[in-house]
Amino acid sequence: MANAMLQQTVGGTLQLLSNSGTHCNVGNRSVRLLPKGFKLEVEFSKRGIYSSGKRKFNVIQASTSQTSVVGPLLAPSSSDTVDSHMKSNEVALILIRHGESLWNEKNLFTGCVDVPLTNKGVEEAIEAGHRISNIPVDMIYTSSLIRAQMTAMLAMTQHRRKKVPIILHNEDERARAWSKIYSEDTIEQSIPVITSWKLNERMYGELQGLNKQETADKFGHEKVHEWRRSYDIPPPNGESLEMCAQRAVAYFRDNIEPQLLSGKNILISAHGNSLRSIIMYLDKLTSQEVITLELSTGIPMLYIFKEGKFIRRGSPVAPTEAGVYAYTRRLAQYRQKLDDMLT
Repeated sequence: MANAMLQQTVGGTLQLLSNSGTHCNVGNRSVRLLPKGFKLEVEFSKRGIYSSGKRKFNVIQASTSQTSVVGPLLAPSSSDTVDSHMKSNEVALILIRHGESLWNEKNLFTGCVDVPLTNKGVEEAIEAGHRISNIPVDMIYTSSLIRAQMTAMLAMTQHRRKKVPIILHNEDERARAWSKIYSEDTIEQSIPVITSWKLNERMYGELQGLNKQETADKFGHEKVHEWRRSYDIPPPNGESLEMCAQRAVAYFRDNIEPQLLSGKNILISAHGNSLRSIIMYLDKLTSQEVITLELSTGIPMLYIFKEGKFIRRGSPVAPTEAGVYAYTRRLAQYRQKLDDMLT
Protein backbone atom coordinates (compact mmCIF):
# COMPACT_ATOMS: atom_id res chain seq x y z
CA MET A 1 0.00 0.00 0.00
CA ALA A 2 1.37 3.37 -0.94
CA ASN A 3 1.99 5.76 1.92
CA ALA A 4 -0.23 8.78 1.54
CA MET A 5 -1.55 11.91 3.16
CA LEU A 6 -4.62 14.08 2.76
CA GLN A 7 -4.34 17.59 1.41
CA GLN A 8 -7.01 20.19 0.71
CA THR A 9 -7.23 21.66 -2.74
CA VAL A 10 -9.15 24.74 -3.77
CA GLY A 11 -12.36 24.22 -5.69
CA GLY A 12 -13.05 21.21 -7.92
CA THR A 13 -14.72 17.97 -6.96
CA LEU A 14 -13.62 15.01 -4.91
CA GLN A 15 -12.07 12.48 -7.25
CA LEU A 16 -9.75 9.56 -6.78
CA LEU A 17 -6.48 9.38 -8.64
CA SER A 18 -4.07 6.48 -9.02
CA ASN A 19 -0.72 5.85 -7.32
CA SER A 20 0.68 9.23 -8.22
CA GLY A 21 -2.07 10.99 -6.33
CA THR A 22 -5.57 10.14 -5.24
CA HIS A 23 -8.68 12.27 -4.97
CA CYS A 24 -11.99 11.29 -3.48
CA ASN A 25 -15.28 12.79 -4.77
CA VAL A 26 -17.57 14.32 -2.16
CA GLY A 27 -19.46 17.36 -3.37
CA ASN A 28 -17.07 20.12 -4.35
CA ARG A 29 -14.44 19.31 -1.73
CA SER A 30 -11.21 17.59 -2.59
CA VAL A 31 -9.11 15.13 -0.68
CA ARG A 32 -5.85 14.34 -2.34
CA LEU A 33 -3.78 11.30 -1.40
CA LEU A 34 -0.17 12.02 -2.08
CA PRO A 35 2.51 9.35 -2.45
CA LYS A 36 5.29 9.00 0.09
CA GLY A 37 8.12 11.33 -0.73
CA PHE A 38 5.92 14.31 -1.55
CA LYS A 39 7.64 17.39 -0.19
CA LEU A 40 5.63 19.38 2.33
CA GLU A 41 6.23 23.01 3.16
CA VAL A 42 6.65 22.07 6.79
CA GLU A 43 9.54 20.62 8.66
CA PHE A 44 8.92 17.43 10.56
CA SER A 45 10.55 17.04 13.92
CA LYS A 46 12.97 14.15 13.83
CA ARG A 47 11.62 11.40 16.02
CA GLY A 48 13.17 8.02 16.38
CA ILE A 49 10.95 5.05 17.09
CA TYR A 50 13.68 3.73 19.34
CA SER A 51 14.46 7.09 20.96
CA SER A 52 14.47 6.82 24.70
CA GLY A 53 14.35 10.41 25.89
CA LYS A 54 14.79 11.21 29.55
CA ARG A 55 11.21 10.84 30.74
CA LYS A 56 10.18 7.57 32.32
CA PHE A 57 6.70 6.26 31.68
CA ASN A 58 6.83 2.63 32.73
CA VAL A 59 3.06 2.22 32.84
CA ILE A 60 0.18 4.26 31.49
CA GLN A 61 -2.94 2.85 33.08
CA ALA A 62 -5.94 4.75 31.77
CA SER A 63 -8.87 4.06 34.04
CA THR A 64 -12.25 5.55 34.76
CA SER A 65 -10.78 7.35 37.76
CA GLN A 66 -8.61 9.53 35.53
CA THR A 67 -9.73 13.07 35.04
CA SER A 68 -9.48 14.28 23.63
CA VAL A 69 -13.95 14.37 4.77
CA VAL A 70 -11.47 16.30 6.74
CA GLY A 71 -11.22 19.79 6.87
CA PRO A 72 -9.95 18.82 3.49
CA LEU A 73 -12.84 16.55 2.74
CA LEU A 74 -15.49 17.97 5.01
CA ALA A 75 -14.31 21.46 5.74
CA PRO A 76 -16.43 23.69 8.03
CA SER A 77 -18.20 26.60 6.47
CA SER A 78 -16.93 30.09 7.13
CA SER A 79 -19.99 30.83 9.25
CA ASP A 80 -19.61 27.74 11.41
CA THR A 81 -17.54 29.40 14.14
CA VAL A 82 -17.83 26.57 16.65
CA ASP A 83 -15.87 24.32 14.31
CA SER A 84 -13.18 26.83 13.49
CA HIS A 85 -9.88 25.02 13.96
CA MET A 86 -7.70 25.88 16.87
CA LYS A 87 -4.57 27.56 15.62
CA SER A 88 -2.33 25.10 13.86
CA ASN A 89 0.26 25.39 16.63
CA GLU A 90 -2.11 23.52 19.00
CA VAL A 91 -4.40 20.64 18.07
CA ALA A 92 -5.88 17.63 19.85
CA LEU A 93 -4.90 14.01 19.30
CA ILE A 94 -7.17 11.40 20.90
CA LEU A 95 -6.21 7.73 21.17
CA ILE A 96 -8.80 5.09 22.04
CA ARG A 97 -8.21 1.37 22.42
CA HIS A 98 -11.33 -0.44 21.18
CA GLY A 99 -13.92 -1.65 23.66
CA GLU A 100 -14.05 -5.24 24.86
CA SER A 101 -14.40 -7.74 22.01
CA LEU A 102 -16.11 -11.13 22.03
CA TRP A 103 -12.70 -12.83 22.09
CA ASN A 104 -11.46 -10.56 24.88
CA GLU A 105 -14.42 -11.86 26.83
CA LYS A 106 -13.52 -15.48 26.01
CA ASN A 107 -9.82 -14.90 26.84
CA LEU A 108 -8.71 -15.87 23.31
CA PHE A 109 -5.75 -14.49 21.36
CA THR A 110 -7.39 -12.22 18.79
CA GLY A 111 -4.68 -10.45 16.83
CA CYS A 112 -5.88 -9.68 13.30
CA VAL A 113 -9.01 -11.85 13.45
CA ASP A 114 -11.97 -9.54 12.82
CA VAL A 115 -14.12 -9.91 15.95
CA PRO A 116 -16.91 -7.47 17.01
CA LEU A 117 -17.54 -5.87 20.39
CA THR A 118 -19.45 -7.37 23.30
CA ASN A 119 -22.31 -5.49 24.92
CA LYS A 120 -19.77 -4.30 27.49
CA GLY A 121 -17.53 -3.14 24.64
CA VAL A 122 -20.41 -1.17 23.13
CA GLU A 123 -21.00 0.49 26.50
CA GLU A 124 -17.29 1.28 26.82
CA ALA A 125 -17.28 2.90 23.38
CA ILE A 126 -20.31 5.03 24.24
CA GLU A 127 -18.70 6.07 27.53
CA ALA A 128 -15.54 6.99 25.63
CA GLY A 129 -17.74 9.20 23.46
CA HIS A 130 -19.03 11.02 26.53
CA ARG A 131 -15.46 11.65 27.61
CA ILE A 132 -14.45 13.27 24.31
CA SER A 133 -17.77 14.98 23.58
CA ASN A 134 -16.33 18.48 24.12
CA ILE A 135 -13.10 17.98 22.17
CA PRO A 136 -12.97 18.94 18.47
CA VAL A 137 -12.58 16.09 15.98
CA ASP A 138 -11.87 16.83 12.31
CA MET A 139 -10.67 13.42 11.11
CA ILE A 140 -10.83 9.85 12.37
CA TYR A 141 -8.32 7.08 11.69
CA THR A 142 -9.09 3.46 12.54
CA SER A 143 -7.68 0.05 11.79
CA SER A 144 -9.35 -2.18 9.20
CA LEU A 145 -10.87 -4.29 12.01
CA ILE A 146 -14.53 -3.96 12.99
CA ARG A 147 -13.96 -3.65 16.74
CA ALA A 148 -11.92 -0.47 16.28
CA GLN A 149 -14.37 0.93 13.74
CA MET A 150 -17.36 0.18 15.98
CA THR A 151 -15.63 1.96 18.86
CA ALA A 152 -14.99 5.09 16.82
CA MET A 153 -18.50 5.21 15.36
CA LEU A 154 -20.25 4.61 18.68
CA ALA A 155 -18.05 7.15 20.44
CA MET A 156 -18.93 9.85 17.93
CA THR A 157 -22.67 9.35 18.49
CA GLN A 158 -22.09 11.06 21.83
CA HIS A 159 -20.19 14.08 20.52
CA ARG A 160 -22.06 17.31 21.17
CA ARG A 161 -21.32 18.63 17.69
CA LYS A 162 -23.39 15.76 16.22
CA LYS A 163 -21.38 15.44 13.05
CA VAL A 164 -21.65 12.07 11.31
CA PRO A 165 -18.53 9.92 10.83
CA ILE A 166 -18.35 8.55 7.29
CA ILE A 167 -15.93 5.81 6.22
CA LEU A 168 -14.16 6.70 3.00
CA HIS A 169 -14.14 3.86 0.46
CA ASN A 170 -11.23 3.83 -1.95
CA GLU A 171 -11.27 0.16 -2.98
CA ASP A 172 -12.08 0.85 -6.62
CA GLU A 173 -13.80 3.36 -8.86
CA ARG A 174 -17.25 1.89 -8.30
CA ALA A 175 -16.84 2.12 -4.53
CA ARG A 176 -15.84 5.75 -4.88
CA ALA A 177 -18.70 6.56 -7.23
CA TRP A 178 -21.36 4.75 -5.21
CA SER A 179 -20.31 6.40 -1.94
CA LYS A 180 -20.24 9.93 -3.37
CA ILE A 181 -22.17 12.57 -1.42
CA TYR A 182 -24.03 15.20 -3.43
CA SER A 183 -25.27 17.48 -0.64
CA GLU A 184 -22.93 20.24 0.45
CA ASP A 185 -24.88 20.66 3.69
CA THR A 186 -24.46 16.97 4.47
CA ILE A 187 -20.75 17.16 3.77
CA GLU A 188 -20.45 20.08 6.17
CA GLN A 189 -21.96 17.95 8.93
CA SER A 190 -19.72 14.92 8.38
CA ILE A 191 -16.32 13.70 9.55
CA PRO A 192 -14.10 11.55 7.30
CA VAL A 193 -13.00 8.16 8.62
CA ILE A 194 -9.85 6.67 7.10
CA THR A 195 -9.13 2.99 7.71
CA SER A 196 -5.78 1.24 7.41
CA TRP A 197 -4.52 -2.26 8.16
CA LYS A 198 -1.29 -0.66 9.36
CA LEU A 199 -3.15 0.36 12.53
CA ASN A 200 -4.32 -3.23 13.12
CA GLU A 201 -3.50 -5.20 16.23
CA ARG A 202 -0.26 -7.12 15.95
CA MET A 203 -0.68 -10.43 14.22
CA TYR A 204 -0.40 -13.25 16.76
CA GLY A 205 0.33 -15.96 14.20
CA GLU A 206 -0.39 -19.50 15.37
CA LEU A 207 -1.73 -18.22 18.70
CA GLN A 208 -4.79 -16.59 17.12
CA GLY A 209 -7.98 -18.24 18.34
CA LEU A 210 -6.23 -20.12 21.16
CA ASN A 211 -7.26 -19.75 24.79
CA LYS A 212 -4.61 -17.75 26.64
CA GLN A 213 -4.67 -19.87 29.77
CA GLU A 214 -4.61 -23.16 27.87
CA THR A 215 -1.73 -21.89 25.75
CA ALA A 216 0.23 -20.99 28.88
CA ASP A 217 -0.45 -24.43 30.31
CA LYS A 218 0.78 -26.05 27.10
CA PHE A 219 3.90 -23.99 26.33
CA GLY A 220 4.66 -22.65 29.80
CA HIS A 221 3.77 -19.32 31.35
CA GLU A 222 7.28 -17.95 30.82
CA LYS A 223 7.29 -18.68 27.09
CA VAL A 224 3.80 -17.23 26.52
CA HIS A 225 4.71 -14.17 28.58
CA GLU A 226 7.78 -13.76 26.37
CA TRP A 227 5.64 -13.92 23.23
CA ARG A 228 3.13 -11.43 24.64
CA ARG A 229 5.37 -8.93 26.43
CA SER A 230 8.82 -9.00 24.87
CA TYR A 231 9.67 -6.31 22.34
CA ASP A 232 11.40 -8.26 19.60
CA ILE A 233 10.38 -11.91 20.03
CA PRO A 234 7.35 -12.87 17.88
CA PRO A 235 4.97 -15.78 18.53
CA PRO A 236 5.17 -18.63 15.98
CA ASN A 237 4.57 -17.13 12.50
CA GLY A 238 3.37 -13.87 14.04
CA GLU A 239 4.54 -10.31 14.67
CA SER A 240 6.63 -9.01 17.54
CA LEU A 241 5.78 -5.65 19.08
CA GLU A 242 8.80 -4.27 17.21
CA MET A 243 7.33 -5.41 13.88
CA CYS A 244 3.94 -3.94 14.75
CA ALA A 245 5.60 -0.67 15.77
CA GLN A 246 7.46 -0.40 12.47
CA ARG A 247 4.23 -0.33 10.42
CA ALA A 248 2.05 1.60 12.90
CA VAL A 249 4.55 4.38 13.59
CA ALA A 250 5.48 4.69 9.92
CA TYR A 251 1.78 5.13 9.08
CA PHE A 252 1.38 7.71 11.86
CA ARG A 253 4.35 9.72 10.65
CA ASP A 254 3.47 9.54 6.95
CA ASN A 255 -0.29 10.09 7.18
CA ILE A 256 -1.49 11.37 10.55
CA GLU A 257 1.28 13.70 11.67
CA PRO A 258 1.00 15.84 8.50
CA GLN A 259 -2.70 16.35 9.30
CA LEU A 260 -1.84 17.48 12.83
CA LEU A 261 0.73 19.88 11.40
CA SER A 262 -1.94 21.30 9.10
CA GLY A 263 -4.21 22.07 12.07
CA LYS A 264 -6.54 19.05 12.13
CA ASN A 265 -7.80 17.53 15.38
CA ILE A 266 -7.48 13.76 15.11
CA LEU A 267 -9.10 10.72 16.73
CA ILE A 268 -7.37 7.33 16.39
CA SER A 269 -9.33 4.22 17.32
CA ALA A 270 -7.08 1.18 17.27
CA HIS A 271 -5.63 -1.63 19.39
CA GLY A 272 -3.48 -2.30 22.40
CA ASN A 273 -0.23 -2.99 20.53
CA SER A 274 -0.61 -0.54 17.66
CA LEU A 275 -1.45 2.21 20.16
CA ARG A 276 1.39 1.19 22.47
CA SER A 277 3.66 1.57 19.45
CA ILE A 278 2.35 5.06 18.69
CA ILE A 279 2.62 6.09 22.36
CA MET A 280 6.20 4.81 22.33
CA TYR A 281 6.85 7.31 19.55
CA LEU A 282 4.89 10.17 21.14
CA ASP A 283 6.39 9.77 24.62
CA LYS A 284 9.84 8.70 23.40
CA LEU A 285 9.78 5.46 25.37
CA THR A 286 12.52 2.86 25.16
CA SER A 287 11.86 -0.69 24.04
CA GLN A 288 12.08 -1.74 27.69
CA GLU A 289 9.63 0.91 28.87
CA VAL A 290 6.99 0.18 26.24
CA ILE A 291 6.65 -3.50 27.14
CA THR A 292 5.26 -2.55 30.56
CA LEU A 293 2.78 -0.03 29.15
CA GLU A 294 -0.88 -0.98 29.66
CA LEU A 295 -3.96 0.57 28.04
CA SER A 296 -7.51 -0.03 29.23
CA THR A 297 -10.25 -0.79 26.72
CA GLY A 298 -12.51 2.11 25.82
CA ILE A 299 -10.63 4.81 27.74
CA PRO A 300 -9.50 7.78 25.60
CA MET A 301 -6.04 9.27 26.01
CA LEU A 302 -5.62 12.94 25.11
CA TYR A 303 -2.49 14.51 23.64
CA ILE A 304 -1.93 18.11 22.62
CA PHE A 305 0.28 18.66 19.59
CA LYS A 306 1.88 22.07 19.96
CA GLU A 307 4.99 23.59 18.41
CA GLY A 308 6.06 20.21 17.03
CA LYS A 309 5.79 18.45 20.40
CA PHE A 310 3.28 15.92 21.78
CA ILE A 311 2.09 16.64 25.31
CA ARG A 312 0.14 13.91 27.10
CA ARG A 313 -2.80 15.33 29.05
CA GLY A 314 -4.42 12.15 30.40
CA SER A 315 -7.97 10.93 29.94
CA PRO A 316 -10.77 13.51 29.63
CA VAL A 317 -13.60 13.14 32.11
CA ALA A 318 -17.27 13.07 31.18
CA PRO A 319 -18.82 16.43 30.21
CA THR A 320 -20.80 16.60 33.47
CA GLU A 321 -17.59 17.11 35.45
CA ALA A 322 -16.80 20.72 36.28
CA GLY A 323 -13.01 20.66 36.32
CA VAL A 324 -11.01 19.05 33.54
CA TYR A 325 -7.28 19.13 34.14
CA ALA A 326 -6.70 17.61 30.70
CA TYR A 327 -8.12 20.64 28.92
CA THR A 328 -5.95 23.42 27.60
CA ARG A 329 -7.26 26.95 27.34
CA ARG A 330 -8.14 26.44 23.67
CA LEU A 331 -10.07 23.26 24.40
CA ALA A 332 -11.92 25.04 27.17
CA GLN A 333 -12.84 27.79 24.72
CA TYR A 334 -14.12 25.20 22.24
CA ARG A 335 -16.26 23.66 24.97
CA GLN A 336 -17.65 27.08 25.88
CA LYS A 337 -18.61 27.67 22.24
CA LEU A 338 -20.48 24.37 22.26
CA ASP A 339 -22.28 25.41 25.44
CA ASP A 340 -23.24 28.74 23.88
CA MET A 341 -24.45 27.13 20.66
CA LEU A 342 -26.43 24.30 22.23
CA THR A 343 -28.11 26.20 25.07
